[in-house]
Amino acid sequence: MKILVTGASGFIGSHIVNHALELNYDTWAAIRPTSSLRYLDDPRIQLIELDYSDKGVLRTQLQCFREEHERWDIIIHCAGATQCLHSRDFYEINYKGTQTLVDTLIELHMIPAQFILMSTLGSYGALHEAYPYKPITENDTPHPNTHYGRSKRLAEEYLMSLNGFPYVIFRPTGVYGPRDKDYRIVIEGLHQHLDVRLNVDHQEITFIYIHDLVKAVFLAINHHIVRRAYFVTDCNVYAPHEFGDITRKLLGDPATFRIAIPIWIGRIIAYLCDGIGHLIGHSLTFNSDKFRILKQRNWTCDTSPITQELGYRPEYDLHRGLSETIAEMFNMQR
Repeated sequence: MKILVTGASGFIGSHIVNHALELNYDTWAAIRPTSSLRYLDDPRIQLIELDYSDKGVLRTQLQCFREEHERWDIIIHCAGATQCLHSRDFYEINYKGTQTLVDTLIELHMIPAQFILMSTLGSYGALHEAYPYKPITENDTPHPNTHYGRSKRLAEEYLMSLNGFPYVIFRPTGVYGPRDKDYRIVIEGLHQHLDVRLNVDHQEITFIYIHDLVKAVFLAINHHIVRRAYFVTDCNVYAPHEFGDITRKLLGDPATFRIAIPIWIGRIIAYLCDGIGHLIGHSLTFNSDKFRILKQRNWTCDTSPITQELGYRPEYDLHRGLSETIAEMFNMQR
């Protein structure tokens, strides 16, 4: 079976590529001319450049593939933007890029058996924020409160609007593990004795380790699931301090200077970071979109559909996942 992974040079995409190789798929990795091939150096990986911003170019690229290989059996669409300087770029990349790819596949009669979209729990937004919280469910009406979440929700809605299109949508919570950049910043900060967090009352957080997310994707492939969407976490709920507490213990319990930033100060800092980003020409890690994510209190969601329908059983809780992440981070540094 031929499998295509878009966004293959990124955190999630590269892990999916690696697992596809382990399962002996005929594995294709979609990249851009500027993509790093650091995690795509296995000679079995077949690279293909795809331009989702230009339908004419994309059509030519896909036609060239079709002439020799017909189509991919599975497409896992991980390409997207989690951080943008201009809000419109989220929609151009995450929504319109997905729409362009799917439309072109349809026009060229290259629809795969499954088109798997990597979305986000953020596509539903901050729901049930009155404590005690209720888990977010697929029956809730989405109200995404970030440009990232809205752009992903638009992509989801487009796929669901296509009659008979074989989509599968994954909405993971916070994904961490080796190769991730966002949580790496937090871990490195704690290693340098600094613990900075937004002071949010009664926050309940969920996580998923990258290997469990990859496992869930291939469970959907093995079960031939289509026209279905799933929330996916490690099936645990954590207090906001637990990520830092576990990390510190795994790092040998270094002394840390803790800074709890009030919400109103965090909002001001986010707007200042937005301004600095526009001055220097690229988005900073902390910005208004990230602020809205960090201040969301309820990250619990209903994972019963994926456990019941796919038999998904996560292997990693936060302690085990962070243990592997930290071990690999600092081994790589040495």
